[in-house]
Amino acid sequence: MLSSEEQQFLERAITLSQEGMESGEGGPFGCVIVKDSKIIGEGNNRVTSTNDPTAHAEVVAIRAACKQLDTYQLEGCDIYTSCEPCPMCLGAIYWARPRRVIYANTREEAAAIEFDDDFIYGEINAAMEDRKIPFIHAPHPQAQQVFTAWKNWSCKQKY
Repeated sequence: MLSSEEQQFLERAITLSQEGMESGEGGPFGCVIVKDSKIIGEGNNRVTSTNDPTAHAEVVAIRAACKQLDTYQLEGCDIYTSCEPCPMCLGAIYWARPRRVIYANTREEAAAIEFDDDFIYGEINAAMEDRKIPFIHAPHPQAQQVFTAWKNWSCKQKY
């Protein structure tokens, strides 16, 4: 059960989803990121308005929150989103390392309105030769040199 404050943050994410949809920015998805009871980043889906397939609500909000905090991680933050995150957003969320994610609609409910991520979930676990988009491994010595340099680089910042 959410507290009244948590409910307000979730409702803000839902409001952003509706505003984005009605303004023509993109699909019906919204997200807010909260730290210490304050919204530090928010976003709505902007895929079609920006011609950016990565401009999902969660990614937009993560970018805004990281800029606000001047960091690439969201430790101690909560993400409130109008729908269970897709595989791309799930990856971004794990890289950002928030405390938790609270969502309203499920991925099954998203599929019912033609936002079906099952295809992508299936592709993640498919063997390379079975993927719908071909992935061609082309090993290259220069690429390995860069990885070796990173491994040995004293100035690297791990993340």
